Amino acid sequence: MFDLESLVRPNIRGMKPYSSARDEFQGEARVMLDANENSLGSAGPEQFNRYPDPQQRAVKQELAKLKGVEPAHIFLGNGSDEAIDLLVRLTCVPGQDSVLLLPPTYGMYEVAANLNDVRIERIQLTADFQLSPEIVAGVVASEAKLVFLCSPNNPTGNLLHAAGIEEILRGFRGLVVVDEAYADFTDAPSWTTRLAEFPNLVVMQTFSKAWGLAGLRLGMAFASPEIIGYLNKIKPPYNISEATQQHALAALHDAPHFEQMRQQLLAGRTWLAEQLPALPIVAAVFPSDANFLLARFRPDATAVYEYLLGKGVVVRNRTTQPGCAGTLRLTVGTPTENELLVQALREFNFAS
Repeated sequence: MFDLESLVRPNIRGMKPYSSARDEFQGEARVMLDANENSLGSAGPEQFNRYPDPQQRAVKQELAKLKGVEPAHIFLGNGSDEAIDLLVRLTCVPGQDSVLLLPPTYGMYEVAANLNDVRIERIQLTADFQLSPEIVAGVVASEAKLVFLCSPNNPTGNLLHAAGIEEILRGFRGLVVVDEAYADFTDAPSWTTRLAEFPNLVVMQTFSKAWGLAGLRLGMAFASPEIIGYLNKIKPPYNISEATQQHALAALHDAPHFEQMRQQLLAGRTWLAEQLPALPIVAAVFPSDANFLLARFRPDATAVYEYLLGKGVVVRNRTTQPGCAGTLRLTVGTPTENELLVQALREFNFAS
């Protein structure tokens, strides 16, 4: 039986959160002299002398319409990394509790655990980067406070089987964090559609990928209002800047451009998936529901990586990751960038 209160660290349950000036007064007044802001204005061309809305209400209202959830189910963070760190800090007592990871997976989960002095349990995915009945059983039996499930997975690109995730949600006693940073590149329904079924579910998404806003550093977490309330309790008071909130609102109002970019990236992924297997140095291209492809190279992926660097083409060397020996992760670029990548790979044999 899932019990949120038993998962939350005792000191956080009783903690009094910081109350900012913009928590205590919301809206506008003729004379604003409560927050020690600079009433004369801002240096530079834009006006950012007032503190931003600490709860990002306008952004959440628009985001709620897009995602089909209530604003109370939304947390906004300084990238998804902030939500990852806060979830670890919310539940795990340093030096005592553990989190569960399923490698190969996104590296920030481990960084957040190490930063907070939290033990890491690992259960490696199958050879094709999937959940098996044995893996699911191992997750359900774990005493970890939370498990991170990256789906579509990074660096492998594939969706984890929904049936396995559902079984984990029904049996695991801690928080189940499904990281959907790449969800916009798959046709599978988001786990945000099932928040009402699973009180232990946290879904993470981001503006960094399909929205093309990596420079803003804006991540999303969706969960029950109780979980969101705890995240808001322990976050920094003004964690999302006014500039970021304004840019996010503008992006949410520009849905046609978002969809145009998304479709172009999907077309680029299809083109690369067709081109790469024909190259002699490519041993395998793994299925992807993300905006990248993981490919295994022969005879030496690191040599290919260094050759590409010499050509001015930067990809990600993943060969040291569990189960990823001999692989490079190739982000889908513009049509021109994709062609330059393939041409460089085509010429590798001749150069070597």
